[in-house]
Amino acid sequence: MTARLLEPLKEYVRREVNGTVHGGGGMRLERYDRPAGDPGLLGPDSVTWRVHADPPGMLMGGFASLMLQSLHPLAMAGVVQHSDFRTDPVGRLNRTVAYVLATSYGSTEAAEKAIARVRRIHPLVHGVADDGRPYRADDPELLTWVHIAEVRCFLAGYEAFGAPRLTAAERDQYYWETAGLARRLGADDVPETAAEVAAYLKRMRPELRATEAALEGIHFITSYGRTAQERAAIRVLMNGAAALLPPWARQPLRFGRSEAVVRHVDRPLAQAAGRGLRWAVQPSEIVSAAYERMGLPAPY
Repeated sequence: MTARLLEPLKEYVRREVNGTVHGGGGMRLERYDRPAGDPGLLGPDSVTWRVHADPPGMLMGGFASLMLQSLHPLAMAGVVQHSDFRTDPVGRLNRTVAYVLATSYGSTEAAEKAIARVRRIHPLVHGVADDGRPYRADDPELLTWVHIAEVRCFLAGYEAFGAPRLTAAERDQYYWETAGLARRLGADDVPETAAEVAAYLKRMRPELRATEAALEGIHFITSYGRTAQERAAIRVLMNGAAALLPPWARQPLRFGRSEAVVRHVDRPLAQAAGRGLRWAVQPSEIVSAAYERMGLPAPY
């Protein structure tokens, strides 16, 4: 009885989330449901298929990765000078989600097309940052930074919001698998284990800082929302995303949240929101299509 009464709410949340995340173009299930038996670039035995199937981990982890990426002045310069995130933030979200899903769950052809499309665009994204340094989006070192910020936050999100925790070996496997995707995109010297990722982030810290552009970008995404209801939901998600960052990354971005507030307010609220997302959005049509392509049931 309760389940039937809650079904309209579940359908509403599912429709709103999917509409925002995937946009008007929809899910393009033909990228995922064929050809039969094609494992794509990773396959159902990969840790990546498990991690990237978790809605709250990917959503809040994705927002956290944008926050972390913004601390690199050259990466942020590229966003400010070439991205339409201010005029079309949802469109940028849709394109990013489509790329991550295609390379994670898509057929081999769909994944390779997604990578080739980004590789064609990257040489066009170049310029000079405010500090006078030139940048190029196809710079292997910059690609490695963007990749590590992304997968580090995806993994943190997966483990923070209720999904079964991974073993140390599985965490290393995840970084190894996704490093292969980053190299296909042009990244170089990509860390492949949790220890290598931690060492990389420690090594990068002297190069990171919160520029005015980064602070403006963070303010824009944390205050975004077309209605009061949407803004309240985004605030919970953004606080949850910020809670995934290490303290050394939160402090320069001026979130102004004490560790006690992060621990006792932000994380519990985000975990509750995560349970709601998981209830409403799973099973994912895309993940289900990928497993069905392999002749397997989706693991829900």
